[in-house]
Amino acid sequence: MDTPWLLAFGLMLVLEGIMPFLFPKQWREAFHRITSFSDGQIRFFGLIALLSG
Repeated sequence: MDTPWLLAFGLMLVLEGIMPFLFPKQWREAFHRITSFSDGQIRFFGLIALLSG
């Protein structure tokens, strides 16, 4: 029962690590831009991520 959850978590970590590993400068710039977003913009992107997942 735990195996699918662990596999999904491992896959998430791999996918999340691809961008900073391959393109650290661009990832840092994108992350810096995201920190300047308003709360409403961040909530909107979070909602889109929730609905698409």
